[in-house]
Amino acid sequence: MRRRGVLALVVGLLVLGAEAPAPAEPPRPREIRPDIVWSKIPFGAKRKRQTARYSERHYGERTFELVDPRVVVIHYTDGTSYESAWNHFAANAPHLGERPGVCAHFLIDTDGTIHQLVNLGIRCRHAIGMNWTAVGIEHVGTSAEEILGNRAMMRASLRLTAWLMARFGISWGDVIGHAEILRSPYHHELYEDWRCLTHADWNRREMRTYRRRLKRVAERLGVPLGDGPRWVASGC
Repeated sequence: MRRRGVLALVVGLLVLGAEAPAPAEPPRPREIRPDIVWSKIPFGAKRKRQTARYSERHYGERTFELVDPRVVVIHYTDGTSYESAWNHFAANAPHLGERPGVCAHFLIDTDGTIHQLVNLGIRCRHAIGMNWTAVGIEHVGTSAEEILGNRAMMRASLRLTAWLMARFGISWGDVIGHAEILRSPYHHELYEDWRCLTHADWNRREMRTYRRRLKRVAERLGVPLGDGPRWVASGC
């Protein structure tokens, strides 16, 4: 009787194991890609050469290519119109005395439309010390609070960022605000006079709210979260 009971228990455990659901596979990036409008800014051979020279001066490698990005940097334009931001990025005007001009890979309008401005295989100059490994997302607006309160923009931004996490294996903790870049372990700037330069957009408090919402969206979509924020001493 005792042996039959043990045998029944073993069989039961085997059956339960056989019926246990397999771990869910992460989604294929194309399955969760949001609607994106291609709104290309001029980025021809001359601007690519300028980007390669900039990369050599500031990161120690002469290339315009963005390979295996590890960070997403969140920005806002400090303006009220998509058109003015697009024109500013397209102009390729010198910034801090250097070309190429500033740009971002994506620009999200106030109605939630996601515009892609630059191919993801190209470096954009959007955050000092980070352009070698960061995708830049700009939001039309004059404050993070304004954007956090715009449901259409936030829905688009979080879905876009979750897709980038899935596509490149970026951790949710490496989705950072422009104001947080100096504390990122990926920050790398060879120009000593620029090493501590940053912007005030999307500070730590604002990004805590953004990342909390991002985690919920990523979990709902089945996107692996990876590690949380990892901060280093900036020395600034």
